[in-house]
Amino acid sequence: MNAQTLHAQATTLPAPMPMPAMPPAVPAGTPIQGVQSTTTTPPPPGLAPLEQSFIENILRFNLGKVGTFYMTYENNSQWNAKIFKGKIEAAGRDHIIISDAKTGMRYLLLMVNLDYVTFDEELKYTSPYQVGNRR
Repeated sequence: MNAQTLHAQATTLPAPMPMPAMPPAVPAGTPIQGVQSTTTTPPPPGLAPLEQSFIENILRFNLGKVGTFYMTYENNSQWNAKIFKGKIEAAGRDHIIISDAKTGMRYLLLMVNLDYVTFDEELKYTSPYQVGNRR
């Protein structure tokens, strides 16, 4: 092989792959063609959707009830576990707000630290698999 042929082989690149065309821009909120959209009606305030059974929803069903909340805090040398007792005032995806009637103190607890909760009374709960049964 001569130097010119060797140079041509070394610098030859494969043909570029064709790029797919970008879809046209669509204004926000416009349904996309070919995708089915279902409209869901939000549940009444205070009620969780039936197909969801999250701790936050169970706590919301039981607002006003007194519970004992067992929490753990990693990497805390002073206390790594703590117990709170109080009336459930609110519950969100990442937090619980309780109040202690004895001290008047309110606590904002993070769900990430929650291990479990105990109650001295029956809970209101709707299983996503038992439609229509609320206890």
